[in-house]
Amino acid sequence: MRTALLQSSGRPGSTVENLKVLDEAAGRAAAAGAGLLVAPEMFLTGYAIGDDIARLAEPADGDCADAIAETATRHGLAIAYGYPERAGDAVFNSAQLISADGTRLANYRKTHLFGCFERDHFTAGDQPVVQAELDGLRIGILICYDVEFPENVRAHALAGTDLLVVPTAQMHPFQFVAESMIPVRAFENQMYVAYVNRVGREGEFEFVGLSTLAGPDGVARTRAGRAEELVLADVDPAFLAASREANPYLRDRRPGLYGPLV
Repeated sequence: MRTALLQSSGRPGSTVENLKVLDEAAGRAAAAGAGLLVAPEMFLTGYAIGDDIARLAEPADGDCADAIAETATRHGLAIAYGYPERAGDAVFNSAQLISADGTRLANYRKTHLFGCFERDHFTAGDQPVVQAELDGLRIGILICYDVEFPENVRAHALAGTDLLVVPTAQMHPFQFVAESMIPVRAFENQMYVAYVNRVGREGEFEFVGLSTLAGPDGVARTRAGRAEELVLADVDPAFLAASREANPYLRDRRPGLYGPLV
């Protein structure tokens, strides 16, 4: 499945403009043969927007979700995107996957909040593994800081995730995560990982770009630079199956030894 990574911070504070950016990117991705478009963390509203996070937060089935479903249907590809989700009095840093026919397939709430900014504005989720089936692949979702905890990605590997999509807002000086950690996560867990970042300065943060799709051999299939960019790469189920057969990490685990870790 050809996968498109939209590296962009959109237009912080404007869901209307960000829906337009997403629609334009979906058109370009579909024209290039993509079956899935992944946008960054909090793409729908912007990340460093302070109290506007709560003001712009919507339910998972809100008006913006309906608009993105229409975009997905019109362009004929699935879309994963980050947004602030309102559920009662709580606001979650969430990511949602919508299929090419407009069906909401999965919604994930970030479980590991990064820094005072996120802890001040969000409630942490409590469901570590969220998955959906898409075009014969099992898609899993994490958000940014979540992927830096090896336990999270290993839980997805044990649950059979083939492609882990990670909308992110990775900032300076942590670019080594995109450059080094993501390919290692893909290799040690025998999956594809699509890590899709914001870019440029936003409030107090400077996002580093470097979005990548890494394969189960630890090799980046595509990598963006530090500007707004749409990059594409293929997720190959046959290559994934062969790689899993050749690399025995999951078979050679000894869970009985790991009890003291938790």
